[in-house]
Amino acid sequence: MGQVAFDTLKFVETLEKEGLPKNQAKAISLAVRESHEAVDVATKADIADVKRDIADVRKEIADVRKDLSAEIADVRKDLSAEIADVRKDMAARFEKNEAQIQARFEKTDAQIALVRKDVEHIANGLLLKLGGVIVVTISAATAILKFF
Repeated sequence: MGQVAFDTLKFVETLEKEGLPKNQAKAISLAVRESHEAVDVATKADIADVKRDIADVRKEIADVRKDLSAEIADVRKDLSAEIADVRKDMAARFEKNEAQIQARFEKTDAQIALVRKDVEHIANGLLLKLGGVIVVTISAATAILKFF
């Protein structure tokens, strides 16, 4: 910050003209000068510098926002591409799983058909054997009845 210009000699002369003794005028002049030195007063140039600094900071903020917006757009684009790839991969995996499940169902259906065929074959065999047992039983019963 700038200092306020203070002419101590002129001040002393003014006080002497008004009738103050020289040592009192010097003492007052020194006191006033010291008080001015202690006070930090902003000059127009200081204010202009601060305004320039604020304008620079605002420009930098605008540039950062612009860059950040571009980066966010890039990230969104990349993320959208990644999501699309994941969806594509998931769809392929679902199709593969569905095909595997369908193959398992078909295999199970084929095995069930074989089991049914085997059961039918066994049932036919049992029926024939049961028929034979019935014929033998009836024949044996008839033979036994003839003896009595």
